[in-house]
Amino acid sequence: MSASTSKTFAAAAEAFVDLVGAIPADAWDGPGLGDWDVRSLVGHTSRSLITVSTYLQTPAEREDLAGPVEYYTRIRDVAATLGAADVTERGRQAGRDLGADPAVAVADLRRRVLADLAGVDDDPLIAVIGGLGIRLSGYLPTRTFEMAVHGLDIARATGIDFTPPTPVLDEATALAARIGVALEQGETVLLSLTGRAPLPAGFSVV
Repeated sequence: MSASTSKTFAAAAEAFVDLVGAIPADAWDGPGLGDWDVRSLVGHTSRSLITVSTYLQTPAEREDLAGPVEYYTRIRDVAATLGAADVTERGRQAGRDLGADPAVAVADLRRRVLADLAGVDDDPLIAVIGGLGIRLSGYLPTRTFEMAVHGLDIARATGIDFTPPTPVLDEATALAARIGVALEQGETVLLSLTGRAPLPAGFSVV
């Protein structure tokens, strides 16, 4: 596995921990994103740490997903079978699981996942959501992406001044563009990024 992939993930995790540590005590029950309050949004984002540790313990026998782009294009079908209500409740439960001091809990999750990754010498095949097999090097960028995007969501919800580290923004933005191309929306993305046309209302690559 590329050292830069794990290093960027670690940078995203560190920035997420710092962001959560800056959330005011009176903001946790406030609006976060959609049906989530801030605690649920942070809980959902913390799963980007939890799932890496969990999936490292669930090896896959075959490689179903070639990398992060295919992960996102294929995961749409899996998410559709779960339903929005299930995803929402998972976030709420993850928020509750953070306990009385979410900042400490998230910091502990970061330490755990980095310790787990330090014990990985190669690039194992892991079974992720839906039992789909993907290389660890293909899965980590999806978690970096989630922490970058939801980190910005958390910052907007709480009024915290936050910018993900440059390598994290670089990887996440490039991944978003590649997903757009894979979804046959590359022209729309390119025209928007070059100031030639606005994105359609509600447009998203995830």
